[in-house]
Amino acid sequence: MSLSFQSKLPHVGTTIFSTMSQLAQQHGAINLSQGFPDFHCPPALVELVSEAMRQGHNQYAPSHGIALLRQQISRKTEWLYGHRANPDTEVTVTSGATEALFAAIAAVVHPGDEVLVQEPCYDSYVPAIELSGGVPVFVPLTFPDYSVDWQLVEEKLSAKTRLLIINSPHNPSGAVWQRADLEALAKLADQYPFLILSDEVYEHMVFDGQPHQSLLTVPALAERAFVVSSFGKTYHTTGWKVGYCLAPAALTVEFRKVHQYLTFSTATPFQHAIAAFLEQQEHYLALPQFYQQKRDLFRELLRPSKFDLLPCAGTYFQLARYDQLSDLPDVDFSQWLTREAGVAVIPVSVFHHDGQDHRVIRFCFAKKEETLRAAAERLCRL
Repeated sequence: MSLSFQSKLPHVGTTIFSTMSQLAQQHGAINLSQGFPDFHCPPALVELVSEAMRQGHNQYAPSHGIALLRQQISRKTEWLYGHRANPDTEVTVTSGATEALFAAIAAVVHPGDEVLVQEPCYDSYVPAIELSGGVPVFVPLTFPDYSVDWQLVEEKLSAKTRLLIINSPHNPSGAVWQRADLEALAKLADQYPFLILSDEVYEHMVFDGQPHQSLLTVPALAERAFVVSSFGKTYHTTGWKVGYCLAPAALTVEFRKVHQYLTFSTATPFQHAIAAFLEQQEHYLALPQFYQQKRDLFRELLRPSKFDLLPCAGTYFQLARYDQLSDLPDVDFSQWLTREAGVAVIPVSVFHHDGQDHRVIRFCFAKKEETLRAAAERLCRL
């Protein structure tokens, strides 16, 4: 007898990141598509992992994270944003930020609940909502600066709205929130009883002297929010998959119920190493300038090209229009660029549920200088 079943994610296939990375490998292209560095993490951090392994920290960690790391996260958050999270009841270490996002959504979204999602958005949000039986409600960001239309957000709110997902610095656009955005959100939160999931994985990549406007800086927002960040982004260790979630105690209880059956715990030696390395504040304090230099170099290298570069205020992504080069849809153009020019990128339409196409592509500039120069040389030939 043949088996038949209904997919819970019928519209989901292989991610565009895997597709473009595979295409880049196939054609020997420089990979500026998927968001990971091609340089090493701090050598001292590697030594700390090895030391933790030699000391025998190789078994399961406590499900919510080792105590020292949770304490260090709490201290860091208080020092940066003035928010004192209880390390025992309000901080949870996760197997990457994507796990934290999934656990937060699964913890509070019930079948039929609406979740506001600002588009374009990171591709894990919507599947997590749908797997929980929630209904994604899409709020387009304003093109081309990808700012939030707060009037439109309010229009999308309803009695069924359970959760609002926000992301600053924003992937894929590189836009960052201003203080006025937090104030607008706080005004809505005062009128409507929704929860908030704040994706802040690029918190240390805000440029031009601007501060990161963390939701944690507004107590009225922090008391109803999950705030997620990523050591993978901060320490150039995306393959370690270590992130964390800060939330009030009542929300953390529900979050941990999901987390314990999702991954249970996160790699123990990595946690010990990161806890020790967090003492070196100079690394993450220098990160904005580190990535701003890469942004500025990449933009300068592409100045002679026919790409129209959009503003980039944060993250390690640079968006560009290609109208002067082609009228192909962005997915087709990205594939053509990989095959013919030897540079792999991500088409921004894939970050929209309906494939909205502004003819914009995304470059990742978290690369060595020689990688960026080689890519720019190929792009400027077009």
